[in-house]
Amino acid sequence: MNTKQRKTLAAIFKKPTPAGIEWREVASLIKALGGEIRYGDVSRVRIDLQGESVNINNPHPQKELKRYAVRLVRELLIRTGDTP
Repeated sequence: MNTKQRKTLAAIFKKPTPAGIEWREVASLIKALGGEIRYGDVSRVRIDLQGESVNINNPHPQKELKRYAVRLVRELLIRTGDTP
């Protein structure tokens, strides 16, 4: 995991939940942790990481994830033990 990915991980765990984390940064972090990202119908995205998964909406046309999506990703990372 590189420095930018570590910063993204720290931002995901920041309280209160931030709303300005770009999807591409989260996707890069998930891939660095060995996860998979699958794009489904319309804007659905499934994130698989160490046997756990979560479904979120792919942000468009904006680039940033909504707060609820950041919370879902945080919960996934907690379940897999990937905390800062």
